[in-house]
Amino acid sequence: METFAATANTGLMPRQPARLATDPADISRSWQRCRQAGLVPELTRVDGPHMGQVQLRAAADRRATLIAQARPVIDYIYSQIRDSGCVMLLSDENGFLLESAGDTDFCTRAAQVALQPGACWAEDTRGTNAVGTALIEGRPIVVNGTEHYLRHNNFLACAAAPLVEPGGRLLGAIDISCDARRYHPHTFGLVRVAAQMIENRIFELTFASQMKLRFHLSSACLGSVMEGTIALSEDGRIIGANRTGFHLLGLAPADIGQIGVAETLGIGLRELLDLERHAQGRPVALHRRGSDTMFIMVEHVRLAQFVPGNQPAVAPKTTVGDALSALDTGDARVHTAIEQARRVLDRKVPLLLQGETGAGKDVFARAIHTASGRAHKPFVAVNCAALPESLIESELFGHAPGSFTGARREGALGRIREAHGGTLFLDEIGDMPLHMQTRLLRVLEDGYVTPIGGKPVPVDFLLISATHCDLKARVGTQEFRADLYYRLNGLTISLPPARERTDLPALIERILAREALERGEGLTLRLTPELAEAFSRYTWPGNLRQLAGMLRTACLMLDAGECELGVEHLSEEAQAELSRKHVAPQPPARPATLRARADALIGNAVAETGGNLAAAARKLGISRNTLYRRLAAGTVVSESAKPLQARKLNS
Repeated sequence: METFAATANTGLMPRQPARLATDPADISRSWQRCRQAGLVPELTRVDGPHMGQVQLRAAADRRATLIAQARPVIDYIYSQIRDSGCVMLLSDENGFLLESAGDTDFCTRAAQVALQPGACWAEDTRGTNAVGTALIEGRPIVVNGTEHYLRHNNFLACAAAPLVEPGGRLLGAIDISCDARRYHPHTFGLVRVAAQMIENRIFELTFASQMKLRFHLSSACLGSVMEGTIALSEDGRIIGANRTGFHLLGLAPADIGQIGVAETLGIGLRELLDLERHAQGRPVALHRRGSDTMFIMVEHVRLAQFVPGNQPAVAPKTTVGDALSALDTGDARVHTAIEQARRVLDRKVPLLLQGETGAGKDVFARAIHTASGRAHKPFVAVNCAALPESLIESELFGHAPGSFTGARREGALGRIREAHGGTLFLDEIGDMPLHMQTRLLRVLEDGYVTPIGGKPVPVDFLLISATHCDLKARVGTQEFRADLYYRLNGLTISLPPARERTDLPALIERILAREALERGEGLTLRLTPELAEAFSRYTWPGNLRQLAGMLRTACLMLDAGECELGVEHLSEEAQAELSRKHVAPQPPARPATLRARADALIGNAVAETGGNLAAAARKLGISRNTLYRRLAAGTVVSESAKPLQARKLNS
């Protein structure tokens, strides 16, 4: 690692420990402000401002960049706390809630106190609360239970952190709320990390074409969410900084655009450029008298742009990040899939995702929903292979009260109606029973769903289906309806298996970052070269699901403070798997003709029923006489059918 000694003492602020809880003085000041605003703790009804749909859309348009950069982070963080009874909220700088993602049960209860998009949670309207108080105090806040000024909010526990643009202007706040009885201290850490991730995304977007300096007191933190970053003008002035950059360099918002890198780091722009050329992408240790060693890396787009005296180049156009772009980690086929999905986004074109089990079809479907205009509406996922055939009809289409024995007294909406306005994701669609396929086709064609024992109800949703099997082949063997297949197949998107992805190191890095976040030790996790090599040779028959599970288990085996995963951290089964030679699965050979496929289907049915021809005929949906004729023809290949064929022919 290269080093550079700086002669100036830049007066860097010492690194301070992260706050683990809200200072009681913050709550006390907030209560005083609430009293001065005339709020009464016993107040049970709050007639505060609440935006209608038109106003909410206009507010969202004004803050499109904030929402676009926050959505992938909200989607990622919420995926880690799903089903824990929480809701994530994004507000603007005035406390109006713009976005939400949460568990249905808690969202229903939260809606009773207007904890939903459109409502205003400014402190002078809702009393002491995490969103409003964090916006005023300018730092992360936890407001738990009875710390809320208004007593009807005492059932809540909320953690929020303000969001600040690179120039220091307040943008809004990110919040995680839950039932006070279920609050966990780790929530405070999650919301702080979420805020930092959003701010870093906004920083990178704002200064996409500017020279940037990345730095930290630990070289291991470079390239992580914890690194400090500043953007530099062509003459070396600091024109933007992320949250860690402000802290590590002791900057104030008023310093942006006014002071240069030489005043803060004791090294001029030309020297930085010389360092960058010699370092060749490696961190440089910057030693300064009276201060800790700072590890730095220089990054820029056009070297000529930053030579003093040159005119700044025009910034290239940038693509606003969203949940789909967050999945684009370098694989060409995944990039193509993302671009295909983006072209039909919000066009209500049915999407069919194809890929092996564990290849990430469910994650891709959720990203499409989150990146679409339906993101604020439900995302309803149904695994067609996991539903018992006897329940799938009422589960999908719902039922009227008392429509059949065992029906709920209040009836049931059904998953299709639950997806109204949002996205319906039918996973493993190839395993849907034929009679259900007919009913689903009718819904797609008419735009109405008819509950069992009820009347038709209009529905509107984006349909995304997923399968690991060849639906076209199943159409040929009459296992899947051709008309439904063409209705589902507005656009087919294929996702590659893990063994064929060229971005596996980036995927591993992302999974390890998530695990490091859960450990809460502030360390960057990485693989030993030996384990990285073993992973690169492995064929991953379980795809990304297997990869994530293997890494998660290995991370649990790490000792406190340990950050490098080796083969010894894997389970015995995983170690055996990595040493075993796997052959990439090949799709089964398909019979060449329709007749041959039908014979294969008949043979399988006879084998599965153990030679019970009556059961096989019922399974196939044909008469026993038809089955006997096909067996007598001698073209059906089945060990179970051979003695039956011989007996039939002899008779």
